[in-house]
Amino acid sequence: MIYTLTFSPAIDYVIDLKKLEIGAINRSESEHMMPGGKGINVSIVLSNLGKESVATGFMGGFTGEYVKKELKAKNIHSDFIEVEGNTRINVKIRGEEETAINGQGPRISKDHIEALISKLEKLGKGDLLVISGTIPSSLPDDIYQRILSRIDGNGAELIVDTNKTILLNTLKYHPLLVKPNKEELEEMFETKISTDGELIENAEKLLKLGAKNVIVSLGGDGALLVGEGISPILLPAPKGKVVNTVGAGDSLVAGFIDEYMNSGNIAKAFRRGIATGSASAFSEGLASKEEVEALLNKMA
Repeated sequence: MIYTLTFSPAIDYVIDLKKLEIGAINRSESEHMMPGGKGINVSIVLSNLGKESVATGFMGGFTGEYVKKELKAKNIHSDFIEVEGNTRINVKIRGEEETAINGQGPRISKDHIEALISKLEKLGKGDLLVISGTIPSSLPDDIYQRILSRIDGNGAELIVDTNKTILLNTLKYHPLLVKPNKEELEEMFETKISTDGELIENAEKLLKLGAKNVIVSLGGDGALLVGEGISPILLPAPKGKVVNTVGAGDSLVAGFIDEYMNSGNIAKAFRRGIATGSASAFSEGLASKEEVEALLNKMA
């Protein structure tokens, strides 16, 4: 089974208006709500592609009930640790510019952390765990290491999509895939990358540190794949009008997982990942299977 871990899920409340006027009453032209969080995005896209997954993490209050209800409607299994307080609401105001106000979320106790780790310890061979996003202030800085040290050796595969320091600390657990972008790769190794050769050289350093495969996101320029036993692959992004980049990276991860679980072929999984990430970037919401297949045909 595929498991996605979201430490701090959210309701994303998106408001569209012509212009935001500070200090005045603003009336929206439209608004909508959706479940938010990087791991949850991965689960939603996996569901769109026809793959089951279990979304886990911490959830609380009436806002948490809304998120779980929406996930159920999308045929996504929920297995969250219930906490006191309410799951956060992130307000995104889209006018002439986009303004975001992100909530803090509920407090997480030591007992809640232990309950989550105990749940994840039950994963084993044939399972895949996706951990993504930064660590909220309500959790200890070493929460990733605590989790991975407890599940290390149980046979589950691991995908990591998070920032520089956290990602580097997970490499000793030999994740199936890590997904930095070019800027994060430069920060990791305190360098400036100007050529494809330098990009490949620095990505391969993550292989030497323990990653099995590395995808470096290059935004509109596509992505690079380096991996154990395969030659580096640079693929351009499909052409299209970018509408919304939120969730595009999570969609890439979901597309990769979809193909990997089907065929085990890393190169094909990489290609499907790029198509899926681009399909989300070219649409208002997250990628549908039809949109992904259409882009894959264009990439052929």
